[in-house]
Amino acid sequence: MIEHKGASIQELFFQKIEEESTDHYLKQEEFSPSEEETLKNVFLKPFTASTNTYQFAHNVDLELNVLYKLSQEIKNKETIGETYEGIISHLRTSSRHPNIKEGELFIVRFSDIFIEDKTVDGLGIFKIEKKDPFIETPDWTKEPTLLFKEGIGEKKLDKACLILFDEDPFTILAYDNNNSEAVYWKNDFINLDFKKDHVNNTNHFLEMTKSYITYQMPEEFEVSKTDQIDLLNKSIKYFKEAETFDKGEFELSVFGQEEEAVKSFRYFDQQYQEDMDLELEDNFKIAVQSVKKQARIFKSVLKLDKNFHVYIHGNRELIEQGIDSDGRKFYKIYYENES
Repeated sequence: MIEHKGASIQELFFQKIEEESTDHYLKQEEFSPSEEETLKNVFLKPFTASTNTYQFAHNVDLELNVLYKLSQEIKNKETIGETYEGIISHLRTSSRHPNIKEGELFIVRFSDIFIEDKTVDGLGIFKIEKKDPFIETPDWTKEPTLLFKEGIGEKKLDKACLILFDEDPFTILAYDNNNSEAVYWKNDFINLDFKKDHVNNTNHFLEMTKSYITYQMPEEFEVSKTDQIDLLNKSIKYFKEAETFDKGEFELSVFGQEEEAVKSFRYFDQQYQEDMDLELEDNFKIAVQSVKKQARIFKSVLKLDKNFHVYIHGNRELIEQGIDSDGRKFYKIYYENES
């Protein structure tokens, strides 16, 4: 989703979050190149694979979203300043559930984060609740001894939020590795919703298409597992080859001249959007990273009892289904080469 190599860290604030304590904090603005590279890998690298974008939300008025207002203040002043105090206060207010863990909070102001075709500044908020044990190598100038410590690695961000200061509404990338314990991070602290952009248009349309072909289509039409896999392959193929999505072109590419299938698909699409409270556009730029993620769950495997798994990636006409004189089901596969 983002490219972090050219980004820079302008400010970093760090504090332990426990009860109401405000002791022990650190603010730093200068880092050596190696230190900055380590920090960027820890904080920004996890977002390079993000495939969902969010925006601030509020069920009454966006101006009442506390983190949104604090983010605006940091963007306008171009400094964290004393705003970190408001962020910490809001976090404590949002996380009073007994199952919520204590931890350590990093608030970081970045510049020159590359997303899509532009660079933007941003604000990162990261909460660490678990740490990795590691062994510190000895100082050989003194009596050597091993030191066993705990620290933070690239895969140990428990809760993270990256607010990108592009045009309003700001783009937010967020995750919570402990969703089962509490939902306060996304719902109460950030208060977010899916952003209405091409990234989520790509994600949601592919998810809707997969649901239709996998579950709804067999209820309305006589369609084999092989046919379903072929339709899923055509769907993902369209998104891989096209730069922009056109709903009419997509329907023709996947369903051809089958008017009843197209009519059924459109009705399912309408109901899906209503049920999920979505507004998907008929034309949008395709998000490549989202397509790569969805392609991994568009299954092209035909499972035959416990004996065979047939991977179908290409021409549907090269596989035939039948039943022999003894009533046994079979597939006939045509090919030119084997490897």
